[in-house]
Amino acid sequence: MAMDGLLRHVYAGTFVRWDVRADPVVRALAASAEVPQQLRRRLTMGRMTAAWIYGCAPRPSRLDVLADRRSRTGALQPFSTSVLHEVLLGPADRVDVGTVSVTSPLRTAADVALYAGSAEAVPTLRRLAAHPVLGCRLDLVRRALEAGTRVPGKAAALERVTAAAAE
Repeated sequence: MAMDGLLRHVYAGTFVRWDVRADPVVRALAASAEVPQQLRRRLTMGRMTAAWIYGCAPRPSRLDVLADRRSRTGALQPFSTSVLHEVLLGPADRVDVGTVSVTSPLRTAADVALYAGSAEAVPTLRRLAAHPVLGCRLDLVRRALEAGTRVPGKAAALERVTAAAAE
């Protein structure tokens, strides 16, 4: 049906009708469908996956899923399409996109700057900053990164933000 143009691929095994636009809610639900149902309410989509959900990055080959290390989560299945990262998540670090927990745009941008390579991070940061609804200015990302103490990769992340702001 996809080859006939009746369905459009969103992510992994998720397809939508040809006339349904893949907006953030559709992308978030497609990503969430790849996580075991018993873990969905305890996990948050983050990093490049969150940037993709917001429409600011290409579709990821693997999902970045975040678990708050202060709570018990469980494990993902072997050979999962997801990578589980244990992090500290505050209440302002998460938003609901549809029924899926996703990192806030500011947390997403800071994580992209910290954990993505420069080739991916710089264009993604530009798109996050330019998105009219997200309100994720690069000066706010810079301040959020500078506020962190003893953050590995902080200098490189700040360089990525500077590179994104330069063009």
